[in-house]
Amino acid sequence: MGKLMRLISMAPLFLLLCLPFAFGGHDYNQALSKSILFFEAQRSGYLPHNQRVTWRANSGLNDGKASGVDLVGGYYDAGDNVKFGLPMAFTVTMMSWSIIEYRKQMAANGELGHAMEAVKWGTDYFIKAHPQPYVLYGEVGDGNSDHYCWQRPEDMTTDRHAYKIDPSNPGSDLAGETAAAMAAASIVFRRSNPAYSRELLRHAYQLFEFADKYRGKYDSSITVAQKYYRSISGYNDELLWAAAWLYQASNNKYYLNYLAKNGDSMGGTGWAMTEFGWDVKYAGVQTLVAKFLMQGKAGHHTPVFEKYRQKAEYFMCSLIGKGSRNIQKTPGGLIYRQRWNNMQFVTSASFLATVYSDYLTSYRGSLKCAAGNVAPSELLSFAKSQVDYLLGDNPRATSYMVGYGNNYPRQVHHRGSSIVSIKVNPKFVACRQGYATWYTRKASDPNVLTGALVGGPDAYDNFADERDNYEQTEPATYNNAPLLGILARLAGGHGGYNQLLPVVAPVPNPVIAKPKPAPKPKRTPTPASSSSPITINQKMTTSWNHKGKTYYRYSTVVTNKSYKTLKALKLSISKLYGPIWGLTKSGNSYGFPEWLNSLPAGKSLEFVYIHAASPADVSVSSYNIA
Repeated sequence: MGKLMRLISMAPLFLLLCLPFAFGGHDYNQALSKSILFFEAQRSGYLPHNQRVTWRANSGLNDGKASGVDLVGGYYDAGDNVKFGLPMAFTVTMMSWSIIEYRKQMAANGELGHAMEAVKWGTDYFIKAHPQPYVLYGEVGDGNSDHYCWQRPEDMTTDRHAYKIDPSNPGSDLAGETAAAMAAASIVFRRSNPAYSRELLRHAYQLFEFADKYRGKYDSSITVAQKYYRSISGYNDELLWAAAWLYQASNNKYYLNYLAKNGDSMGGTGWAMTEFGWDVKYAGVQTLVAKFLMQGKAGHHTPVFEKYRQKAEYFMCSLIGKGSRNIQKTPGGLIYRQRWNNMQFVTSASFLATVYSDYLTSYRGSLKCAAGNVAPSELLSFAKSQVDYLLGDNPRATSYMVGYGNNYPRQVHHRGSSIVSIKVNPKFVACRQGYATWYTRKASDPNVLTGALVGGPDAYDNFADERDNYEQTEPATYNNAPLLGILARLAGGHGGYNQLLPVVAPVPNPVIAKPKPAPKPKRTPTPASSSSPITINQKMTTSWNHKGKTYYRYSTVVTNKSYKTLKALKLSISKLYGPIWGLTKSGNSYGFPEWLNSLPAGKSLEFVYIHAASPADVSVSSYNIA
């Protein structure tokens, strides 16, 4: 089976075009492992027994207590000890997206489990922070008082007030991004922990409804966030972003229709972007909607989805310097947007370029830029150039990932890493004492913040490794989150990337090698009795030839012909020699996909499979009609 699946992944229908460069020079697997490890250093709450960053200890154990809610857990966003909800949610969304696209590559590297644990550390906290459908806690701690002190998180004496949004004090951007995070994470856990996945999706539904029904900017309600994470772009991008993720997680057409109906009025089809990050989500929305379009899911929404795709490609073209308004870069070639933590824009944009390259390759399309058509491989080449730069291929020969390579930042603007571990010296470090003793210390951090991606160089590739240079030496969780997917992709090399599967319709106009005589499209009814309320129809939708062997893609539609709801369906499938999408395997039988519990009267479900043989034998083993 493994050999056949590898052959299928190389088939021309989904063929990854040969890239004009060789992966090499950097150990992307090692960089991936380290970048995931960073999230363990950012954990708040009770640390688990398998905690690998051993210089950290429990912290924030009374968070939420004064408000009568348990808010223990979650992540500190950067080098401070505040839990900011908006960037934390974006971090979880991007970690989840990384896993969704490159799960196999992470698994091959042995890091899938660690990546999923990093996501769950965030979503466990969000579940606590969302105690009621229309209540969401969006911050614990106050940036002003926190920044007055330089303390280990284990020693915190600063105010830990919890701030929330509700119908009287709305925050559509915060609730929308958290809905996106929960929906994306529900996909991550769909196979391994279906009950948890369903719980996440339930929270996502409620949060989206809250965000859409009670509209407002979160920093107008949680005003202490304004100085640190002001929502400059407003909330329309987060509403579209959440809808896109909810559609991907649930396949519910309501959210697809929402994207189509509101694309123009909310800016999804209008904003031509050159940035993507925790505040501005438009380029991410446009990339996801372009994916739906390429998957054949747009239906009668195709005209409006094409406008989304045009804006996605505007963004991609601007990255590679072939658009009508190209992004600024340093002399060394790094994306440059701002002095303060520029690296966040590098990783986020590079992630979009990476996935879009794979979408186009699966679709067998090219990027349409002002300068002409561009091969998908150019996008991946660009993303690789950005990653190689931050790992050390730059004018300073500096790795901006702590602990990677030999020349990396040693004086990171980070309270926990810059102060001796409480396990080494448990003596209390007072608020201002930390500044006097540790912040001003001109020496390497006592604790190596392995995997942290710092803010990075200025517009001319200059960088000062100094703890008080917070614009360049402070790391952040949302710097690392998109990097997980890119590193997994680069570590995977030249394998097949079928990012558009499973599809609901054949890829439009595929270029197919002339196959050997193929079996005629045939419909195979279930062997069940003629009185069966279930019909099964199969047909071949496409075929292609690879190395003298012909492969076929079969679509199978199961229809409930009764007047009642079909439940507990079990199918028996024999003579299947390739991969299958759209069903869940349980023992020797197949059941509903994880996102479907029943099939209403008159409704159908579709699944597809690929192999180099005649159609498989599909029959009904058992079912219930309720």
